[in-house]
Amino acid sequence: MKKYGAVLSVSRKGNLYDNALMESFYRTIKRELIHGAEFTTPEQARKEVFKYIELYYNTKRMHSSLHYLSPVEYEKAYSS
Repeated sequence: MKKYGAVLSVSRKGNLYDNALMESFYRTIKRELIHGAEFTTPEQARKEVFKYIELYYNTKRMHSSLHYLSPVEYEKAYSS
C-alpha cells in the first residue's frame, strides 16, 4: 500500500459495519463496470469510473436503501 501511496481503511475494533456502505459500492462497481472491461490506459479507466459514478450510479441507478430512488432523486425528494 505504501508503494502506491494508498491509505489503509480499517474498521474500529468491534464495529463490523464501519465500512459496509463503501464495501457494497466497491462490490457493485466491480460487478457492473470493472469485471470484463478492457481498459487500454489508466486514464481510460479513470474516465469510465467517473462516467459510471456521475452519469449512472448517482443519477439513474436505484438503491434499495434509498427507497428505490437514485441518490439524486432521493436528495431532491427528502432535502428541505
